Amino acid sequence: MSLPSHPDLPLAGLRVLALEHAVAAPIATRQLADMGAEVIKLERPGAGDFARGYDGAVRGMSSFFIWLNRGKRSVTLDVKAPGAAGILARLVGSVDVVVQNWAPGATARLGLSWEALSARHPGLILCDISGYGEGGPYANRKAYDLLIQAEAGLMSVTGTAEIPARAGISAADIATGMYVSSGILSALVRRGRSGQGAHLQVAMLDAMAEWLGNSLYHAAYGAGPPERRASSHPSLAPYGVHHAGDGQVIFGIQNDREWPGFCRIVLGKPDLAADPRFATNIARVQNREAMTAIIEREFAALGSAEVTARLERAGIANGRMNDAREVWNHPQLAARDRWREVATPVGAVRAMLPPVTFGDVEAAMGEVPALGAHTDAVLAGLGFTSAEIEAFRAAGAI
Repeated sequence: MSLPSHPDLPLAGLRVLALEHAVAAPIATRQLADMGAEVIKLERPGAGDFARGYDGAVRGMSSFFIWLNRGKRSVTLDVKAPGAAGILARLVGSVDVVVQNWAPGATARLGLSWEALSARHPGLILCDISGYGEGGPYANRKAYDLLIQAEAGLMSVTGTAEIPARAGISAADIATGMYVSSGILSALVRRGRSGQGAHLQVAMLDAMAEWLGNSLYHAAYGAGPPERRASSHPSLAPYGVHHAGDGQVIFGIQNDREWPGFCRIVLGKPDLAADPRFATNIARVQNREAMTAIIEREFAALGSAEVTARLERAGIANGRMNDAREVWNHPQLAARDRWREVATPVGAVRAMLPPVTFGDVEAAMGEVPALGAHTDAVLAGLGFTSAEIEAFRAAGAI
């Protein structure tokens, strides 16, 4: 049973200005909005965040935009138009946090660098997101998810032995957004103690390289870069997809304690547990092909349902190879009531609750905004008169 909306969401009262597009910044600010923050999203008049045009999969709207922008207030502003500087100044002066992932140097040219803002707004938290960070030979390079997946090594460990592959989701963008949101929350905790603002910098390369952690250590101190093994694991065995008599099963053994039970209950071969070729994970990885041949020879006489039942009896973790539609209809998500409806310009759509669940309050799950839907209301809240707002509109500033 879902909890009712609660006025005291954890970030209620927090005000955020989002100078954002695409994925990395929007996923971070959406998390803040879900937890009660007021997020003001600045967009170009007539066009908006270019993620609005990534596809038309949701009744003509972009699946990316709907996923990343619920609960935000959309304000249109041409930052180069006459009067825009005054609007930006009032916006910045009204918020606790500014998040930006515009092109390198764009916000600094508008007077929104940390050096320019911190003296006037000492409690402000500014988070600058970039592809490669400040300084160094790559500082001014544009960066997209695919490029960072390649530069940070993710593609080198993803795919088959013959063909490296991009991860099928925006992994570099999402990794960056996770660090942005956690960094902002950390800065807010410190500000609550000291009143001190913060300048946060999150580089996509750094975020993705952090996710490569064990692979980097393996390459530097081990036997070189990890092998690409498609649906198995370079450091664990057995782990991944295996063939049964009527299809595939997916399971993994994480430690040597599980191996004897797997041999006895799943394979019906208790003596195999003591075979020195397979007694430890390191040995099993070294003798992967021989071990897999034995496993699949036993599985060939069994259906995948029977193999799965045996894996469950043995306490061996296993799962199904679901596609996105099957996840949309996943029985576990349905049983745990993980879906809500949110309003969008094209009607209500389902949206998944955030992974972090509070026991006493539910995420805001606000509406997905139409382009510029909140421009007049936000500007009026900043003290601009109706006449001034109409003048901005006539000049093409909003």
